[in-house]
Amino acid sequence: MRGFLAMMGGAMLLGGCVSVAKTIVTAPFKAGAVIVDSATTTRSEADEDRGRAIRKQEERDRKAARKAARELERDAERPR
Repeated sequence: MRGFLAMMGGAMLLGGCVSVAKTIVTAPFKAGAVIVDSATTTRSEADEDRGRAIRKQEERDRKAARKAARELERDAERPR
């Protein structure tokens, strides 16, 4: 009976060790996956970035057009 209890106690202790060992073994793979995921760009992320760049360029173009229109109006209002 004591042997059985000792085996059961040992099994319970080893169960915890197996869990810790599993965590230690899988940690580098999980960390590597996080690094690879952060280093790569998905197609949808690339599309979002491209759309953002296009919208910024369009806004710069609109600002430049408004500025040019204001300068034309100013030049037209100046007496010659």
